[in-house]
Amino acid sequence: MNFPLYWVDAFATEVFAGNPAGVVPLATWPADELMQRIAFEHGLAETAFFVPVAPGRYHLRWFTPAVEVELCGHATLASAHVLFTQLGFTGDRITFVSRSGPLTVARLADGRLELDFPARPATPTAAHELLSRGLGREPEAVLATKASWLCVYPQADDVRSLRPDHALLARVTPGRMIVTAPGEDCDFVSRFFAPDAGIPEDPVTGGAHTTLIPYWAQRLGKTKLHARQVSARGGELWCELRGPRVGIAGHAVLYLRGEITI
Repeated sequence: MNFPLYWVDAFATEVFAGNPAGVVPLATWPADELMQRIAFEHGLAETAFFVPVAPGRYHLRWFTPAVEVELCGHATLASAHVLFTQLGFTGDRITFVSRSGPLTVARLADGRLELDFPARPATPTAAHELLSRGLGREPEAVLATKASWLCVYPQADDVRSLRPDHALLARVTPGRMIVTAPGEDCDFVSRFFAPDAGIPEDPVTGGAHTTLIPYWAQRLGKTKLHARQVSARGGELWCELRGPRVGIAGHAVLYLRGEITI
């Protein structure tokens, strides 16, 4: 049994930056257990699998090494990049059918790809008792969605210098943490930790920006934002709040093309 495999660095203009994602185009769905084992074998934050359902329309799923997830930005960007640059898709817009509803990716004139995702705003909340200890520094504000914490710090260096205790963070529910602060050469910076998905730190997280964009749009009083994720690999995102949805644009670059043999 053979499957094509593409490895794409998303939200980056060159390899070894951004967030790497595996992309596996399929004709039909294999067993869920097999896709999970493939994702575990890759060891990437996410591996995306997609199956065509109609011209320009694909059913898309994402797996971390540990679980299937409901939404993933960088692996969606990577999947669109593969369709546009490797599989001969000639249109300017792709629709992915997913567990989070329809997601579109548009090819912009400057070569960036733009995701259209649902917004997931956070609301102020009391922090879990282990959250600040696990992050290593108390945030100035804590908000939350159903799936993640949003921890706000005063300065970008506060976010860059965090050295989380991942064992402590693994005891926090919900088990995903977005940390953010005002930017210096951009509107805001962030990092993302997801111990409940088997990801100590995700390099660049499109899904986290569905929460970050509504927060910073309201705080800064504007709908178009420029963001950086300040992980070790780093990534750059151009964002827009569109009412109940957000636009998240970035570049992608192919690192590897091969074949999975099972």
